[in-house]
Amino acid sequence: MKQLLIAAFVGLSLVSYAQAKLKTKTDGNPVFPGWYADPEGIIFGDTYWIYPTFSDEYGEPGPADSFTELQLKARKNTINPQYLKQTFFDAFSSKDLVNWEKHPRVLDIKNVSWAAYAIWAPSIIKKDNKYYLFFGANDIQNNEQPGGIGVAVADQPEGPFVDHLGKPLINQFHNGAQPIDQFAFRDADGQYYLIYGGWRHCNIGKLNADFTGFVPFEDGTIFKSITPENYVEGPFMFIRNKKYYLMWSEGGWTGPDYSVAYAIGDSPFGPFKRIGKILQQDPKIATGAGHHSVINIPGKDDWYIVYHRRPLGDTNGHHRETCIDRMYFDQEGNILPVKITKEGVGKRVLK
Repeated sequence: MKQLLIAAFVGLSLVSYAQAKLKTKTDGNPVFPGWYADPEGIIFGDTYWIYPTFSDEYGEPGPADSFTELQLKARKNTINPQYLKQTFFDAFSSKDLVNWEKHPRVLDIKNVSWAAYAIWAPSIIKKDNKYYLFFGANDIQNNEQPGGIGVAVADQPEGPFVDHLGKPLINQFHNGAQPIDQFAFRDADGQYYLIYGGWRHCNIGKLNADFTGFVPFEDGTIFKSITPENYVEGPFMFIRNKKYYLMWSEGGWTGPDYSVAYAIGDSPFGPFKRIGKILQQDPKIATGAGHHSVINIPGKDDWYIVYHRRPLGDTNGHHRETCIDRMYFDQEGNILPVKITKEGVGKRVLK
């Protein structure tokens, strides 16, 4: 009997160990629970941050009792009830890329009088000890509808963020680009740009010193098109070895063909010639991998890609989860295809 009990105990221990090991192996991606898309990852000090789009169909529809007249007008523009629930941003912070803390409602439309719904694709940047959060709102379909790209400001990365302008920063279509999917980019010379655009068009504009507008280029234009081949939406830019990498999403955001491609240029204006895809679905892991951002460890040539994807078997277009995997380059500076994983990445503490 004693031997049987020992054997049973050992058996249970082995099962527990196997389960614990399995949990450790599969616990990496998604990096935090919930339906979140379009994640922007960034480092502030010794902390990693992720700012995603809220994408849960069971979310609250927003503070209906306190809508402004402009917000009520904007809400009549949409036929998608999901968008009516996208009225805020949550943020997530981590000291090690593995353990994440949720910061709820860092931006809420109650602090943005003109934004009514479809609060999408946050992009954040720090300047002069202030944090500026750029966002799309209201999914406008033409120049007559209220909405576009806005900017909010806070004294700390967890907010609360409040509207910086009292109106959109961009509220019109320029060069065919829908004013969504904005990315704030700081060049090596300290100049700040906003890169944005949906509907297969990508623009770049030079932000002024206080982020209240744009500085015209030498030819008098405000926005220049830098649209590469196959561009759809979700631009992101970074510099490596004095080269400018423009990345974007291709395909349909609700489908399995959603993916990320890139190009390399000598300046923020390119020209950018498409090189190829580097992030896409793996039928064994997840579908619809796209709309990403990139984190570079300061002082190191170590890179992480932060992106969303859809669980296998889930056909709800809004069901997207935030994941992180490693991103590598070859000797010529080309980005190698990213292997999406369930394991994700290991702990990485910033020094």
